[in-house]
Amino acid sequence: MVSNRFDEVTLPKEFRDVYDEEDGVKKFRLFIGGKWIRPESGKYFDVKSPSTRRVLAKAALGSREEALQAISEAVSSQNKIRSLAAIDRIEILEEASRLIAKYEEYFVNILVSEAGKPIVYAKSEVKATRERMRLTLEEARKIYGEYIPGDWVDDTRNKFAIVLRQPVGVIATITPFNYPLFSPIAKIAPALVSGNCVVHKPASDTPIVSLLLARVLQAAGLPDGVLNVVTGPGGEVGDTIISDPRVGAVSFTGSTDVGSKIPAKAGIKKLHLELGGKAAAIVLEDVDLDLAAEKITLGVIKNSGQRCDAISRALVVEDIADKLVDKLKGSFEKVKFGYPWEDGVQVGPLINERALSHVSELVEDAVNKGALLLVGGKSHGLIYEPTLLDKVPLEARIAWEETFGPVLPVIRVKNEEEAIEISNRSNFGLDSAIFTNSFYRMWRIAKTLQVGTVSVNDAPAHGVGNFPFGGVKDSGMGREGLGYSIDEMTVIKTISVNLEPAGMKKEAHKC
Repeated sequence: MVSNRFDEVTLPKEFRDVYDEEDGVKKFRLFIGGKWIRPESGKYFDVKSPSTRRVLAKAALGSREEALQAISEAVSSQNKIRSLAAIDRIEILEEASRLIAKYEEYFVNILVSEAGKPIVYAKSEVKATRERMRLTLEEARKIYGEYIPGDWVDDTRNKFAIVLRQPVGVIATITPFNYPLFSPIAKIAPALVSGNCVVHKPASDTPIVSLLLARVLQAAGLPDGVLNVVTGPGGEVGDTIISDPRVGAVSFTGSTDVGSKIPAKAGIKKLHLELGGKAAAIVLEDVDLDLAAEKITLGVIKNSGQRCDAISRALVVEDIADKLVDKLKGSFEKVKFGYPWEDGVQVGPLINERALSHVSELVEDAVNKGALLLVGGKSHGLIYEPTLLDKVPLEARIAWEETFGPVLPVIRVKNEEEAIEISNRSNFGLDSAIFTNSFYRMWRIAKTLQVGTVSVNDAPAHGVGNFPFGGVKDSGMGREGLGYSIDEMTVIKTISVNLEPAGMKKEAHKC
């Protein structure tokens, strides 16, 4: 049985080769070439509980040399994954999904421990991970080619073409701390089913879950070297795998600050960048106020606001602002915050001290510039209370900067035109939400907003990826989602066939 304590790492014997143990502290290894290896430097870094700040475990401090070794293993293993029939790749992922279900309690424990997720959200992430795997396998059956007849164009009248989708080769995947199980599988699963090898670097705040995921895929029968996991600093490990010319694609989810530097480092290769967001909820006069308050609150506080698609500002028309703010105040006051293992907790700790400092500074800046603090505004350890700010001026940093915490600034606007202008003025373009009962207003605004996704009468939520997800402007490039992720991880090859040698010219068809 899993320990009831959620500030320790408890694992079954099947995961014993993933780590060493010293003085009761687990020291996790690197996964390179199908082997669990200790870092050559002998150095490790601490993985701390966001809830208690005690050291949960240590992870290997991978080096540039070990990242290069992982790339070499991936390059030399490409034939292993390509030689597997698609049905065999599918069966490996099906078995991995079964093993995740078998060890679900342990995965939930780690998500609560190293990411500070409330139990309900940890369980939801495990479920979503398995569902994403299942649906990705269905999408793998749709990696079809295409036949293009040539006789529609004069210069190809005696030709036809077959268009194939083929694997990129080696893909570097880099994931953030906020969904440490789901984000890796959302990249790794489509990469594998489409015949690629992977070098994966997880966030240093939450590396353990990725290592357990690699062990599960290994146990499910994935050939050695097809998946490699190197933990360590982004400036060394991350930059190495991004810039190496043997890597054909980079799939990165993380901050705009880091992601914006990737194209220059990567050179000419496929890039998928899912970066920051500043989702605005535009609330119009004809709204269902109860629905808007409920959905906006959930959009702010889910995962403690540590989501790129979180609602992080509400643009509310003046005529209904007082009524909506009153309902939001009641809704925010009901949100339970605390340690993530406590019953009913919806908001747990932020990931680290730097994150807490950032959120605190944004709230303090807004209040100093005239915003009204209606709910929250205090912290307990790394737990930041659900916070509601009203009458936030546009001069406040929180009107424009990504918050990544459970805070909602309400910005009052004269009309929908002003709301659109403020929303589009942002450098980010990931998500927006519109709350209205008018189809025509919704349609007009949705087409005008400069974002990747518009949610109507709901908070942005991308779930298992049934709809495509991604941004414009500083929010990145490319799309994740069922089918769309596979597109990002394959390349098109066109085979043009000349029919003239077979005597199948135009003249041959004359009567």
